[in-house]
Amino acid sequence: MLEMGRILVIFGIALVVIGGLIMLLGRTGLPLGRLPGDILYKGKNTTFYFPLATSILLSVVLSALIYMISRFKR
Repeated sequence: MLEMGRILVIFGIALVVIGGLIMLLGRTGLPLGRLPGDILYKGKNTTFYFPLATSILLSVVLSALIYMISRFKR
């Protein structure tokens, strides 16, 4: 049980750090979430937004980061 508690604390700290980074990126004026390729549909009574290009970009960046971290750990 102690090990699970440590893991949850580490995940919590990681989420706080990631949230802080996202807030800082929002203040820099980077257009994350408004990239060309993001899908926005505005109907009469509905709005649908799917950040497709943003999701792909974040996936590529995170995959490269995880790959580089795993290479340095060897």
